Amino acid sequence: MCPDCEDFARTVVLLGQLTLYAGTPDADVAFVDAVGVSLAASLPKPPPGIFPPGYHPDDGPDYPGEPG
Repeated sequence: MCPDCEDFARTVVLLGQLTLYAGTPDADVAFVDAVGVSLAASLPKPPPGIFPPGYHPDDGPDYPGEPG
């Protein structure tokens, strides 16, 4: 497995585990918010084949309040 593939997979697993933790009754919401943003920001470039050809994350509809 390529190094980026391993990092991507590990980070996605950590995000999934954080999601499960967030659903527990005594979850620390401040911790979930801080760690979730940090993990998401640390995601490396996705390995080839994760997204369909021609996919670009900035494509798609404009969100309310964003200039068109």
